[in-house]
Amino acid sequence: MTPQSLRRRSILSRIVRRIIMILYRWNGWKLEGHLPDLPKFVIAGAPHTSNWDFVFFIGATAEEGVEPNFMGKHTLFRGVMKNFMLDMGGIPIDRTKRSNVVDQVAEEFARRERLALVIAAEGTRSTDGSWKSGFYHIAEAAGVPIVPAWVCNERMVLGFGDPVWPSGNYGEDLLKIAHFMRSKLPDYDRFKVLEAQAQRIIEEGSND
Repeated sequence: MTPQSLRRRSILSRIVRRIIMILYRWNGWKLEGHLPDLPKFVIAGAPHTSNWDFVFFIGATAEEGVEPNFMGKHTLFRGVMKNFMLDMGGIPIDRTKRSNVVDQVAEEFARRERLALVIAAEGTRSTDGSWKSGFYHIAEAAGVPIVPAWVCNERMVLGFGDPVWPSGNYGEDLLKIAHFMRSKLPDYDRFKVLEAQAQRIIEEGSND
């Protein structure tokens, strides 16, 4: 059971969610593929090129009947913002704790009955297309699959792929995801970078 399910959602969060859905539908976004019928998973989304990405992911997951969660700095969950952040799906992460981010999120997965965690796998919008490994280590520690999610702003399409269960071989699993991403946007340079990154990790024999 999630914290927000124990009480009525804040008025602000209900208003914001309604605005997000209006914006999502008004922009005419189309959805390709479906989220898995599983209670817990990590959604690894890319490319992260716009501040609107979060809005469109909220809209797309809502169409699938899923309320996504996201990680946020624990200091954002204070005072009047606490209930709003929790109601929007936020999970507070305290980087000053002895336990690292992966352990904190894995504990959250273990505590909840359902959790769909959205992670911008590239990290920041300024990346060249390389992915950070945090999403993978979180899924691996929590024992949940990774659902690759891609977006094409030109065609206004957001899609989900089949779940990929972490095998412990980061390079090989990343290459599976890269091949899926390139199957959707073959000529997209950032996905070419992702594929090259996966191949390099395999050649180097590294799981980081």
